[in-house]
Amino acid sequence: MPGACALAPDKITSPQRNIQTHHDMTPMPAAPFPRIRNVGLDGLLISFGDTMAEPSNRAALAFRNAVDSLNWDGVAETSASLASAYVRFDPLRLPYSEIQARLKQMLQKQDWYQAPLPTGRRLWQVPTVYGGALAPQLDEAAAAAGLSPSEAIKRLSNTRVRVLTIGFAPGQPYLGPLGPEFNIPRLKELTPMVPEGALVLAISQFVLFSGPTPTGWRHVGQTAFRCFRPEAEQSFALRPGDEMQFLPVSWEELETIRTTNDGAGGATCTEIPA
Repeated sequence: MPGACALAPDKITSPQRNIQTHHDMTPMPAAPFPRIRNVGLDGLLISFGDTMAEPSNRAALAFRNAVDSLNWDGVAETSASLASAYVRFDPLRLPYSEIQARLKQMLQKQDWYQAPLPTGRRLWQVPTVYGGALAPQLDEAAAAAGLSPSEAIKRLSNTRVRVLTIGFAPGQPYLGPLGPEFNIPRLKELTPMVPEGALVLAISQFVLFSGPTPTGWRHVGQTAFRCFRPEAEQSFALRPGDEMQFLPVSWEELETIRTTNDGAGGATCTEIPA
């Protein structure tokens, strides 16, 4: 991947549980979270909120990482979503009552809403064309946010967003949070198709598409970044907790990048210190 992974400052603001959230997003409730619920016969879902907010996502990422670090015999799989961590276990090796007790004990050990994020996170700075024929819904999104197109580009490109979770399609990240002005609704009708590398926006989040797909989110930017690279040893380019920044370039610059694209789309990668 291009660019040496040297140290870079971590600029994501620390959350304040039950007082405020990053970018004034929905406050975290005092109760009934965190909570544990069953998922079938061999899964448990540990939820830190019922809406996406910076503290609930931080908690989900940190808790999942903590479970992984314990390397419990009988845990088959873990994952993290926008505000929850999922643990799948083998009931024949690790009884339900035992893993539930362990997870409850972990929840009581610390305030997960203010836990450090996992180590090994990276900052990806990705060349992006905003607006124009390649991203035709930028002006519409700016108007919905009460901004001029130029001001919208400035704010979007200056914001470092976190990979909140990966899902919907292989390697595809949900990114945020953006500022509250970008808490705009989805489209009423689907856009029939946007290409791989499309940067779309709604509800104070980005999605960076890993393949061509229809969408109800507004297409505001276009990149040459490939989130899913099945030919590579690591087919998912991104990990939950990574950060991304989408830096504006011209159409001509993006076309030049595409001629020699190794999958990173001209992006640079730097390590974020713990």
